[in-house]
Formats: sequence, structure tokens, C-alpha cells
Amino acid sequence: MIYEGKAITVKALESGIVELKFDLKGESVNKFNRLTLNELRQSVDAIKADGSIKGVIVTSGKDVFIVGADITEFVDNFKLPDEELVAGNLEANKIFSDFEDLNVPTVVAINGIALGGGFEMCLAADYRVMAESAKVGLPEVKLGIYPGFGGTVRLPRVIGTDNAVEWIAGGKDNKAADALKMGAVDAVVAADKLQAAALDLIKRAISGELDFKAKRQPKLEKLKLNAIEQMMCFETAKGFVAGQAGPNYPAPVEAIKTIQKAANFGRDKALEVEAAGFVKLAKTPVAASLIGLFLNDQDLKKKAKQYDEIAKDVKLAAVLGAGIMGGGIAYQSASKGTPILMKDIREEGIQMGLAEASKLLGGRVAKGRMTAAKMAEALTAIRPTMSYGDFGAVDIVVEAVVENPKVKQIVLAEVEGVVKEDAILASNTSTISINLLARALKRPENFVGMHFFNPVHMMPLVEVIRGEKSSDVAVATTVAYAKKMGKTPVVVNDCPGFLVNRVLFPYFGGFSKLLAFGVDFVRIDKVMEKFGWPMGPAYLSDVVGIDTGHHGRDVMAEGFP
Repeated sequence: MIYEGKAITVKALESGIVELKFDLKGESVNKFNRLTLNELRQSVDAIKADGSIKGVIVTSGKDVFIVGADITEFVDNFKLPDEELVAGNLEANKIFSDFEDLNVPTVVAINGIALGGGFEMCLAADYRVMAESAKVGLPEVKLGIYPGFGGTVRLPRVIGTDNAVEWIAGGKDNKAADALKMGAVDAVVAADKLQAAALDLIKRAISGELDFKAKRQPKLEKLKLNAIEQMMCFETAKGFVAGQAGPNYPAPVEAIKTIQKAANFGRDKALEVEAAGFVKLAKTPVAASLIGLFLNDQDLKKKAKQYDEIAKDVKLAAVLGAGIMGGGIAYQSASKGTPILMKDIREEGIQMGLAEASKLLGGRVAKGRMTAAKMAEALTAIRPTMSYGDFGAVDIVVEAVVENPKVKQIVLAEVEGVVKEDAILASNTSTISINLLARALKRPENFVGMHFFNPVHMMPLVEVIRGEKSSDVAVATTVAYAKKMGKTPVVVNDCPGFLVNRVLFPYFGGFSKLLAFGVDFVRIDKVMEKFGWPMGPAYLSDVVGIDTGHHGRDVMAEGFP
């Protein structure tokens, strides 16, 4: 063993070839925290000191390659004075540069997700081999910052400026085929051929068949664009990206400005430009807000994961009440692989639900996100019915009938009589007390709230409401089903308005006051949409339904006098 740490090991493979493996102990994924960076420093130094090494393969011992920097650690650094933050950033970058400058060829085997700092590690290598199922990208702009481990420097010099701007400013994950097409990786192979492909590449470089120093050289030099080409490229990109990002998200445009400022410098000077701009963004309230949202989202997912151990698998679901909401729920369930019965008492309701599901699936096909065959498969997984005939096999029933407690109690009691004893019943109510609805049931321990938001296919949140008698298994199974549907579940106790409407109604209250003062509702919507809301309060009132809002107001007023 050449080096052994808690996150990285370096060991000999064969005839002068060594493997630098990322495998962070005690974690399910690899990430760049202080420990990993320190060990990468020591690993690179150990490789440099060993004259017998002829080539290096970089691998991962996890299902992913490296998910990026550990933002929970690095966010504390953002509070440091600018000079300290810049110095720390350049010190970290020196590790990547020293790896890049090794006097032997290097190949990275990308077995899974390589994002942010993980992909920047890949870019520091001479060659990149990628598994067909892997994804790479630089998503930092979604946190209000941009790549800080050399991404703005190396990527434009590897795949060209236009492509790099699209990747960095867009912040999207990129599939293996796209990465290969762009030149971000040198080969794409089946996952089980990854190690062999990496070994083949390194041997060809060691033998001289491949000139690794020539491959490396463009990353060390200035961008190969003359002054006119630079002006056309960067000014056009800044205008387009600014229009897409809007005035409240500076990171995408700042990333382009940084690439532009560093265009006429070699790597080391360009990294200094990147570090200065990175620190400027890290100090903005936008970054603080977006990182806060990200960390809260991660925390929420951890909480949801705690339910996994006791959750029952949902193999067949059902929704009561078709229409727009029922059709949306049916679409979401079927498109994510869980067959679902869709019941309504009227044929028109069934047709409306099927039309909604077909429209949503057709939209995915039109955008190239789903094949026609997959659409057909999803549609056949939605089984319309006007009877309870097949409900004996259902694992969970989502009740989505009219927002009326008496009607819901009748329907819930009715369905309880036809499902198996351990089936979960969930009411998609936005306001009605789960404890109140549970009074109509013989098995209230199997009953919870499962509140979806309109439009179902777009809104990520699902409220799982725990009643006084709801069992842990019922809550856990509903949480698991929501996750399986691609949603973010949040478990809340039963109270008027649950979580979201308690936040939303003061917002609507402010909207009502503005209307009373004579402000044009169109103007209010435009202002709110400008500041990041997908729709303004007037539009939202129409989507939710003014009658539903009126009912919700009465419930809230009674609960919180």
C-alpha cells in the first residue's frame, strides 16, 4: 500500500500502475470534505515521491464517483474574511493542479455521479472513461455560486467555451452519451468494462501510443480564441444567460464573466481569477438563501429516510375521485412505476382523469423525456374503474373527492369495507382535520392525510399528516409511496391548515389587503412572479379554486381565531 487513509487509498495494480481510490469511510457517498482534501494532498505527494510509478487510475469504492464538495463544511468557510477564503481556495486548487502536473499519465474511471468538485477532479486528469449509466456536471449555480476547484478554467479548455458556458451556467447533470459527444470524456463503456477500459487507456499512454502531455497541454494554456471571437462568444452568452436567469440570480452571468476574465491567462493565473470571483459570490445573500434551501432539503430527505425500515412496499395503489387532481395523482404514480386504480362514480370524471394523465404523458414524449412505448406502458398502468371490484389487492388508497368532510367520511368508510385489513387509507385534503375524518373508520390506525399540491406533476412537496391514531407503519408507508412517486414528503401533525396552508394564508391575506387598497391584481402577480414565484397569488387562487380558498379560510379562522 502506497497510501492509506479514511477517504483515499493508493495501491499498486500492475507493472507500475497504481489505483487512487476514493472510498470515504462511514458515508454512503464520496464527497470533498476537509478530510478528503487533506488525504488527496498526501496521496498526490506520495505518488510524486515514488519513482517506480508509471501511471495512475482514479476510481471510486462507492456506487457514485464523488457527489461534490461537502457544503455543510464549506458554508462555514464562507464567513471567513475574503483574503482567508481566497487563500484557502487556492490552497485546495494547488492539490488538483499538482495531481494534473504529475509526471505520469492519469485516467479517471467515472462509475457513477460526478458532480461539482467530483467532476472537477475528473477534469484534472489526462483521460476520462465513463460508465454508460454515470452522469457528470457542475451544478454550483443552483447554490448561488460557481465551480471553485478549477471548473471555470479547465472545462472551457476541454470542451470549448460555448459548451462550457452552457454546462456551467445551466448547472444540469449530463448523461454519458452527451459528455462523450462534447469531448468531456474520452470513452463510454458498460459499467462492468470500466476498470478494463481505464487500464487499457493508461497502458496506451505509458507505452507512448497516446501522448498524455499533449492531451494535458491545452488545460495549462490560455483559451484558443482571438479578441473578436472572445467578444462575440462572451457578450452573446452574457446577454442570453442574463435573460434566462433574471436579475435575482447573479451566479450564471458571473461564471461567464470569470471565464472571460481568465481567457488570456494560463491555468495558474486563471485559477486566481476564479477564486476571486468565487469568494465574491459566496458572500452574497442569494448564495446564503439557496444554500440554506439546499441544506434544509437535504435535512428533510434524511428525516424521510428514517421511515424506510418500517415502511411496507406499495405494489398497487388506488385513487378515489378522478378529474384533474385524481388524474394527476394517477399519472405520477404510473409514470414512476406503481400501477394504480382510478375510481370515480361518473364516466365523465374517469374520462377527465384519463385525459389529464394522457396530456401529461404526451407532454413528456413531445419533449423527448419519454418514449412512446414508455407512455403506453404508463397508461396501461392506470386502470379506470367505476366499482370496487379490484380493491382487495390495493396497498394504499388516496381519497381525492370533493373537499367536504361528510362526503369524505362516507367515501372513506365505504372503501375501508372493501380493502384488505392492512391497506393504508390517505385523504388528499388541504384543510379538513384527519382526526375528524378518522371518526368514520373502524381502523383509524391505518389512516393518514396525503396532501398533494396542484399541479401534481410539477409540485415537489407532499404533506403526510399524522392523526392522533395514525400508526408509524401507516405514516412510513405513505412517506415511502410519496418518495417512490418522486415527491418530497414532509410529515406534519394534524392541525388546521397543516403546514403549507398555515404559511400560505397570511400570504393570501396580504394579497386581499392590497386588493382592498385598490392595487391591480395583474400588477401584484407580475411583481411576485418577477421575484421567483411560479405564479402570482391571483393566478394561484384560480388554480386552487376560489371556493376551496373560501372554505380553507373558514377552517383556518375557526382553528386560529
